[in-house]
Order: sequence, then structure tokens, then C-alpha cells
Amino acid sequence: MWLFNGGKSTVESYADYSLEDLDIHLEFFQRMKNYHIDDQNRLFIHAGYASMHGPEKEVYSSNYRWDRTLWETAVAMDKKLSKNSELYPKRLLLYKEIFIGHTPTLDIGIKIPANKANIWNMDTGAAYTGSLSIMDIDSKQFWQSDPLPSLYPKEKGRN
Repeated sequence: MWLFNGGKSTVESYADYSLEDLDIHLEFFQRMKNYHIDDQNRLFIHAGYASMHGPEKEVYSSNYRWDRTLWETAVAMDKKLSKNSELYPKRLLLYKEIFIGHTPTLDIGIKIPANKANIWNMDTGAAYTGSLSIMDIDSKQFWQSDPLPSLYPKEKGRN
């Protein structure tokens, strides 16, 4: 699946690397974390997690990269649902804020970083026809590149 989603070109880009440089890159990738929780209890994770107890208790590590249910839950929630409600999703109460990507906000008709419940989705579709976005997580001010087609007219992205 990874090879189909851009991994093939990544593998090919390493063709001319020396064994020493490959080892350095491999060591770097092996040290990477699947997620980060900062001192304000904000979670940063690529896609999401399925466990009610947070990513620390996730059964499948692939969920950090592929799971969309966290975002889907937030998008589908009734906006009037109080955090005190028994119906409020427990896994959304674990963190002050959750920052994700992986699922383009374009899927719900939004071209900028989107906030649903306490989740901020930063994936604004740069792999498709959207823009690349960055955000000051304290102020929520964000900046975006021009949309992909205007920057690379011949690039089809994942379209």
C-alpha cells in the first residue's frame, strides 16, 4: 500500500546512495516516533488511533498512519453534544487538542485547516488539488501554499 502511495518513488530515490548514507537514513527513520504528546497534552499524529485509551494502547501501529475513524467521528458528531455527555466519544477527551493529517479536508468541502471537536485536520489536499498548510498551533493562524495545479501544472498528484 505504501509503495502505491508514493513509496515507490521514495525507494527509487535511494538508488544512488552509498551503504553508509543508507544506514544513516535508516537509523534516522528507526528513531522516529509514531506520535508526540507535548507538555500541554496536545497530540500530534499522522492519521489517528482506534483505541479508546489513546495511541499508547493502540493494537495496530498501522493505525497511526492509516486510521481515519478519529476524524470521521469528529466530523459526524452533533455540535451540540457536551463534553460532559455520556455520548461524547471518550477518545476525544484524552487530549486538549489533536492535530492530524492523512484525510484531506477537501473531502468535506473545506480548503483550509479544519477544526471538528478538539481535532485540527491539517491535510488540505496538497497531494491532490489543494494546498500545503502550516499553522501556529497556539494562535491558530495558518499559511498556505498556492494550490498544487498552479504550482505544478503538469503534476496530476493522486487525482
